[in-house]
Amino acid sequence: MRVLGIETSCDETGVALFDTERGLIADALYSQIAMHADYGGVVPELASRDHTRKLLPLIEEVLDSGGLTRRDLDGIAYTAGPGLVGALMVGASTAHGLARALSIPVLGVHHMEGHLLAPMLEDAPPAFPFVALLVSGGHTQLVEVRGLGDYQLLGESVDDAAGEAFDKAAKMLELAYPGGPNVARLAEQGDPTRFRFPRPMTDRPGLDFSFSGLKTHTLTAIRHLKEAGQLDDQARADVARAFEEAVVDTLVIKCRRALDVTGLKRLVVAGGVSANARLRERLAVETDKRGAKAFYPRGRFCTDNGAMIAYVGAQRLLAGERDDSAMRAVPRWPLDQLVPAGHRHAPARP
Repeated sequence: MRVLGIETSCDETGVALFDTERGLIADALYSQIAMHADYGGVVPELASRDHTRKLLPLIEEVLDSGGLTRRDLDGIAYTAGPGLVGALMVGASTAHGLARALSIPVLGVHHMEGHLLAPMLEDAPPAFPFVALLVSGGHTQLVEVRGLGDYQLLGESVDDAAGEAFDKAAKMLELAYPGGPNVARLAEQGDPTRFRFPRPMTDRPGLDFSFSGLKTHTLTAIRHLKEAGQLDDQARADVARAFEEAVVDTLVIKCRRALDVTGLKRLVVAGGVSANARLRERLAVETDKRGAKAFYPRGRFCTDNGAMIAYVGAQRLLAGERDDSAMRAVPRWPLDQLVPAGHRHAPARP
């Protein structure tokens, strides 16, 4: 089955072709980062307009790259949520219009299920079951994954997501958007011994996260440095290092607990923050201690992309799922509302 995947949930337009026998055939991604950088974050209306301009040319580019035409497609998958509703509607309307014109099935899939299963696109994918850490700008969750759609939420952030906290820390440090990679780069120059920031919610049982207190602590530290006339380049780097260390330690501690609670030996880490080098280094040490193994998507599939949507869509379309005639755009869609592949004909409406 040859499936076209479309991702337009936020600020990246992603398109890919996945063949259930040959694997990933072609993919392309257009990032809006440069456009949104002037505003210090994503402007929803601008994001929607840019998806409208870029999506059809990207579809043609991917088809040409894969040596296929629209008539060679067997199905279309698109991100139905969660995300920005206007951006989601661009992908949903395009997918449904193409599918109707071609008389092929179309299916809206869950954005975070795409991230969760992105490592399945690699040459050595993880086998079920495993623990997954989904860590991005909008989500920080630990999930026990027993199979496609068979997910149990173990813990999640009660306030800011880790990626969101990185972006806010970047603004405090007067770094450009997107914040996460810039904080990490600055942290490389920082002294890890100068400051120690709190590791939130690690002094109590459980697998939930909280990063708002860490954000406040960072803001207070920066304010004190300013008042003392000590906020120079080195101090900013030291704050960035302390912040990154605190986030990474918190994520690693919670992953360690999740592996211990479930007794599983495979850990999938996905989402934009999964590209953080310090996080990968620390998780490598922790998983090795437990005789476990960590799996990641390749770098370009850590952030939003069409390949993960094409993969998930292909698996669920093969299982007989498809949308009815209505387009779907679900800004808020809890992952635990999903059901195992093939257990429903059309996606349940949250």
